[in-house]
Amino acid sequence: MADSRPSRRQAPFLIGLVSILAALPVGWFVFLRPPPPPPPPLVAPPAVEAPVVARQLVLELTQVSGKVEVQNTDGSWREAAVGMSLRRDERVRTDDGSYAMLIGGESVEVHMDPGTEISVDELTESLSRILLARGMATAVVRPGQRHTFEVKAANSDAKATLQQGGAFTMSNNGEGTVAVGTRDGEVTLVGQGKVVIVRAGQQAVVRPGQAPSEPSAVPTSLLLKVDWPSERTRRERELVVRGQVSPGSRVEVAGVTVKSDAEGNFQRKVILREGRNTVDVQAYGVGRTRQQERHDVVVDTTPPPLKTETENIWNQARDD
Repeated sequence: MADSRPSRRQAPFLIGLVSILAALPVGWFVFLRPPPPPPPPLVAPPAVEAPVVARQLVLELTQVSGKVEVQNTDGSWREAAVGMSLRRDERVRTDDGSYAMLIGGESVEVHMDPGTEISVDELTESLSRILLARGMATAVVRPGQRHTFEVKAANSDAKATLQQGGAFTMSNNGEGTVAVGTRDGEVTLVGQGKVVIVRAGQQAVVRPGQAPSEPSAVPTSLLLKVDWPSERTRRERELVVRGQVSPGSRVEVAGVTVKSDAEGNFQRKVILREGRNTVDVQAYGVGRTRQQERHDVVVDTTPPPLKTETENIWNQARDD
């Protein structure tokens, strides 16, 4: 019988060898396997900026002289007072002989001549936009302000825009005749697809259905002509005042604002009092040129004395 002791001696060796061979895959997996690729970096979602909402401003009445009115939400009008504010789509108007001044924040001013009506279309820290229904208004953007001021004329496609600082005046007769005069800065005037630049000391006119005229220097005269009656004394109390002025001018006859047409023609019936009357006609241009004419008229409605029958017989006999 063979001796089994060598086999018994080899058994631990074999068991150890098997253990080592069995451990090789585990060691490879633990120590020799290449590391897994790093996970992809986390990408933060793009930042979504909150939309910048333009802060709405108001136009505040800071000066009121004469009869100035603000429109109510129901369409009626109420008397305006210093401190009232105008917001979007609200209106204000000045009567004959009246004046108003509005301020928007620290950037803009609006000066309203007599017989003027405007409404607020938009008013933010960077943009002011108003609609000039009729009359004459001056827009001022204070120096150093990054602000755009737009004035659009009602019943016309004419629009004047002032970038940053400056001042300009626009008139509108409400029927498509518009004039713009620049005092400071440069104004872009658009109408019928044409763009002109009205610089300081210049003015331009837009007639119904026409493009703006080429800018020209503000004239020293408004060419005001009035057809005064030839007789100084009249029996009638009514006097029709007719005349002509440079188109785009604002006209007052006896203190009442009168509309002038595209050619500058105007007229108004004036009621006179008994005795001596002074009729005054004033014209104002968008370049702030002013011209005036006055005329004295005497009204005498006293009927001539009636002659008696005796006076008639005596005068007839004397003539014979």
